[in-house]
Amino acid sequence: MSSIQKKTDVILIGAGVMSATLGSLLKELAPEWEIKVFEKLANAGEESSNEWNNAGTGHAALCELNYTSEKADGSIDISKAVNINEQFQLSRQFWSFLVNSNLIRNPQDFIKPIPHMSLVIGEKNVSFLKKRFKALSNIPLFQGMEFSDDPEKLKEWIPLIMEGRTSNEPIAATKIDSGTDVNFGALTRMLFDHLKSKNVEVKYKHSVKDIKRTSDGSWEVKVHNLDNGKIEYHTAKFVFIGGGGGSLPLLQRTGIPESKYIGGFPVSGLFMVCNNPKVVAQHHAKVYGKAKLGAPPMSVPHLDTRYIGSEKALLFGPFAGFSPKFLKTGSNLDLICSVKPNNLLTMLAAGAKEMALTKYLIQQVMLSNEKRLEELREFIPNAKTGDWDIVVAGQRVQVIKDTEAGKGTLQFGTEVVSAADGSVAALLGASPGASTAVNVMLEVLERCFPQHMKEWEPKIKEMIPSYGVSLAENPEIFREIHDSTTQTLGLSEKEPLHR
Repeated sequence: MSSIQKKTDVILIGAGVMSATLGSLLKELAPEWEIKVFEKLANAGEESSNEWNNAGTGHAALCELNYTSEKADGSIDISKAVNINEQFQLSRQFWSFLVNSNLIRNPQDFIKPIPHMSLVIGEKNVSFLKKRFKALSNIPLFQGMEFSDDPEKLKEWIPLIMEGRTSNEPIAATKIDSGTDVNFGALTRMLFDHLKSKNVEVKYKHSVKDIKRTSDGSWEVKVHNLDNGKIEYHTAKFVFIGGGGGSLPLLQRTGIPESKYIGGFPVSGLFMVCNNPKVVAQHHAKVYGKAKLGAPPMSVPHLDTRYIGSEKALLFGPFAGFSPKFLKTGSNLDLICSVKPNNLLTMLAAGAKEMALTKYLIQQVMLSNEKRLEELREFIPNAKTGDWDIVVAGQRVQVIKDTEAGKGTLQFGTEVVSAADGSVAALLGASPGASTAVNVMLEVLERCFPQHMKEWEPKIKEMIPSYGVSLAENPEIFREIHDSTTQTLGLSEKEPLHR
């Protein structure tokens, strides 16, 4: 087994949407830098970014109820929803820049307009939704949102969900037509095609085995070429670990102090996919419900219209599951191997704290297909067994770390962990993930390249006009940007609903 040694400026580990986004930003900001990408699978976007491995894509907090919480005094805290929506607007601007610059084409292949809706049942929930609607209606980012608790109106909006509904319980929904469906698998593949055309070397079937610091402060990455079995060594001044669930073990390999006292808890998911085109045609929206009591935020039930390829699809879920793997293509030893002396107490504390989550996951794993169908019927009362198939979603690794809330706190967001000198950064966590990729990668740039930010700022503002500006506080700027990205990305047409 011979080994090859090569030097480069930047190494990106993992060919998912995060590496694709960071690579695309860096190619605009520092075109002369040499970038290499290593991916252990045969193609880009095959793990967490793949369109079949995630369901709710297009997160702009327009319909996800877990981003708006009710405070003790009964008022609604909308700060998280506003924050996530602003982050999604950054993604829209960057994609529009790429389209306008002819760096990627045919945006309709990865983004389509689709109404986003929240649906609740029961008096208490209806009152919560009404308050949420009122709180968001004053914010320009959520303009155009409608509320209705009239069953006749809801039949117009969501005929499939309302048909055959016999309960007299109060029911209400909000609807906003400016929502989108994003196929992150398609976008990732497009971005990697663009990067290859800019002389970025993308090596598939190359698995990164180790990361070590060299005497001059660079990083040496040990790579296994899965095609010929050879071991290669590549060094770079900056390494980004964007390997989805596989990022944690590689981050631990770096040995940086910031990698200590962090653990990961893998959660797998299942979705039900409708195989009956007549049923698919009767629904045109992403409809989010409320998580059941004791269920984690990632388990919010939703019925999603998705575009996969040129086909319209209908997905329901997610049903959580448990697998010790950190990636769908990972190893059953991933979880055990991630427990180190420095994070053992963190992991144990999380285990003790999260008994409710553990119980919930066990119940989910034990669910029969009949039980899953019962949950689906809460959304579609007339759902038939033969119309739905089960699909296994991607693995998510929730971050566990010591926070002010105590040891072993489970985090449900997306986290960047970087070395003090900015020479290495890793992305951990799950939701809202891909939808906020541009914001997360700007954070990586700010943390890891502070010395370049001043010279890069004009270019960043050219790509992302609202960079550094709060859109919620500047309604005119928001409207201008929203209108122009809507036009560039072809998001203005509305599709009729087929009865």
